[in-house]
Amino acid sequence: MSMMKKKPHRDELIGLQILHGLVFRHHSRRRRFPLFSALSGCLLLLFAVVLFLSPPVSDHTGHHRRLILDTSFNNRVGIHINAEKENVFRVPRSGGIIGRDVWTSNQSNLFCGCSNASNDFRPAAMKTEPRRYLLIATSGGLNQQRTGIVDAVVAAYILNATLVVPKLDQKSFWKDASNFSEIFNVGWFIKYLAKDVKIVAQLPETAGRIITTRSPRKCNKKCYETRIVPIYQRKRVGVCFFTMFTSFSVSISQRLKSVDKMLCFGCHQVQAVQLTKFDYRLSNRLDMDLQKLRCRVNYHALRFTSPIQDMGMKLSQRMRAKSNHYVALHLRYEPDMLAFSGCYYGGGVKETKELASIRKRWKTLHTKNPEKERRHGKCPLTPEEVGLMLRALGFGNDVHIYVASGEVYGGEETLAPLKALFPNIHTKETLASKEELAEFQSYSSRMAALDFIVCDESDVFVANNNGNMAKILAGKRRYSGHKPTIRPNAKKLYRLFNDRHNMTWNDFASHIRTSQVGFMGEPNEVKPGRGEFHEHPLPCICQKRGDSARNGVDRNNESNEEDEEQDLFETEYAEEDRVVPNRRDSGLRSSDQPELDEILSE
Repeated sequence: MSMMKKKPHRDELIGLQILHGLVFRHHSRRRRFPLFSALSGCLLLLFAVVLFLSPPVSDHTGHHRRLILDTSFNNRVGIHINAEKENVFRVPRSGGIIGRDVWTSNQSNLFCGCSNASNDFRPAAMKTEPRRYLLIATSGGLNQQRTGIVDAVVAAYILNATLVVPKLDQKSFWKDASNFSEIFNVGWFIKYLAKDVKIVAQLPETAGRIITTRSPRKCNKKCYETRIVPIYQRKRVGVCFFTMFTSFSVSISQRLKSVDKMLCFGCHQVQAVQLTKFDYRLSNRLDMDLQKLRCRVNYHALRFTSPIQDMGMKLSQRMRAKSNHYVALHLRYEPDMLAFSGCYYGGGVKETKELASIRKRWKTLHTKNPEKERRHGKCPLTPEEVGLMLRALGFGNDVHIYVASGEVYGGEETLAPLKALFPNIHTKETLASKEELAEFQSYSSRMAALDFIVCDESDVFVANNNGNMAKILAGKRRYSGHKPTIRPNAKKLYRLFNDRHNMTWNDFASHIRTSQVGFMGEPNEVKPGRGEFHEHPLPCICQKRGDSARNGVDRNNESNEEDEEQDLFETEYAEEDRVVPNRRDSGLRSSDQPELDEILSE
């Protein structure tokens, strides 16, 4: 019994000892814990300061760095700092090693321009009707008018007519009062094409009334023969009477006898037809000889006047004096272009209001979804995006760039990111004095002509939109040996620019180069039968074979009827109103607002 009592007492004693030990250990930990806490806090604070002051972690091998810091207390406390996916997008100063020469096109030495007529081409002396004249009124800015001039020569050939030197647009958005002879060398134009199409500087006074009409968009050879030729064949007795009455110094009775004689045998007087708004009024697909005639006009017959040509070459030579090679950039970032595009460029409410105000000039311009337009590649790149693209394509910060542009929206603030990437930026205004530019300054077409020359002479041409200047220069440079011509693949680049901060520079640059395949001005970038002719003059490009060249294949007879990329203003003539206007002495059609396509001209 006594033993039973001692056991519980012993158990109680052991329990008290255990409790005493726990309490003692607890108090001991409480005394030590502040010391460890303070020490850990100091270490963490010191670590944070080091991270803040140290440069960012950069990994140019394309792998993400992982930083893990492990500490423990009594093997139970763990702190993990995971810096996985810490991507750093740092743009290098140099273009890097990309495995190709940025200043030349691959296989360009295997091709050359060829635009000579075939033996089946009938010269002007054999086919021109003696009393048939064609007058042309062009539309838009300089380069849009250039396409009209080129197509006017072909239209005159189809109509067997004598072409009167085209009248330039002096009333549209561009407000340039220059005439043809003040932009182009009219004597050379007439002389060079003399065997192909008869051209006169002015309409003869004996031509009588002018019948004014407008041909449909993208009208082909058959279209002109069925719609325009019948206008020349109409009998106009009143005009005959007027001509006979004023052309002969004879008695009234003799005049009446002459008129009566003409009435009996029919009236075959001189006729003149004027086609207005003549831009993109000729089909993209014609037979080989007509396409080659286009090339002879565009690349040989159209020369700028001596003052423009000389000044343009001076600007190019001054670029060459700064560097052996230079890039010409048609930035096309003016307020009117941005407004027309319907895109948003990050300028907030101010930008939205300003561009919306400009858009009111075009009453028929539909409201666009900015995000959708950019996603579909319809928006020009910002100057910063252009700079990033060029750096990814291999152009370092020592490259000299000529910027062909009007007023840049946002001014120097907008250009600052481009200049940070490429400090050597030049324009007409920085290369020439005010005195040198004085005779061109007040004329938008003459200033555009200077840009055209410098861009054409450049080693690499970059077009930030696919307007008329970009197309014509791209075609001319292909014809001249496929000089490098870069057009941003905006549809693919859009996603890369959006995601660039989630990848390293090397990954970004690699994706840019992949996306730009087919947009660098290389031979055979478009499939046969596709592409706009002025941009891809395939029938006029021949492949060399030793000292000879194989004629370009007539790729316009392919079954594929769709252009690779159609502009807003390019629609087939069959979709137009089939009624041919017959207005006498109506002159040019007037409009209170500029045409939608005029804004794309430069």
